[in-house]
Amino acid sequence: MKERRVLVVEDERTIAESIAARLRAEGFTVQIAADGPSAVAQFHAGQPDLVVLDVMLPGFDGLEVCRRIQADRPVPVLMLTARDDENDLLVGLAVGADDYLTKPFSMRELAARVHVLLRRVERAVTPTPPAIRLGDIEINEAERRVRRDGTDVHLTPTEFDLLVHLAGRPRTVLPRERLLADVWGWADGSGTRTVDSHIKALRRKLGADLIRTVHGVGYALELPS
Repeated sequence: MKERRVLVVEDERTIAESIAARLRAEGFTVQIAADGPSAVAQFHAGQPDLVVLDVMLPGFDGLEVCRRIQADRPVPVLMLTARDDENDLLVGLAVGADDYLTKPFSMRELAARVHVLLRRVERAVTPTPPAIRLGDIEINEAERRVRRDGTDVHLTPTEFDLLVHLAGRPRTVLPRERLLADVWGWADGSGTRTVDSHIKALRRKLGADLIRTVHGVGYALELPS
């Protein structure tokens, strides 16, 4: 199996070293960056498979780091935040984070989240069906590429997986809890805000009418008439 690389971006040295030690024990190769500029530089140099990214950083913050690395290539990002503030979490997800943990957190939970994110990416290398067409939107699973009107649309790994999951069950209302289980691999429904944020991102990038909200239940992908 290919050795997987993780970049840990955290300016609190004790926390960074604790995260790195746990992930190395899990079999990952780990690099550490302590500020925004060095995080972006190490990302380009090391080409990690996943980034664990703190929001509050010197130089420039984790949100700007996330924007810059996602503009280079889609990569799973697990964001760390010191506050359970909904606006912070929504902004982090909007700029390309796939998941988040609020401090303090257990190293066991962090490791579990990292494994789940990487498993989703690894599933993408399995044989895939032909491209899915939804009006002017084309979803190519083999290339993990989405086009609208012939123009590439940049989606994060989680946004892509969520879109494919919905597109595979058109007009079917999928509860948030089921989406969390099937797309994120979460066994409980504690992350429904994560689903809502990613749906908002897909609507912003692909059109507000693509996904229908069924209040109190979940979401359904609408086929063009």
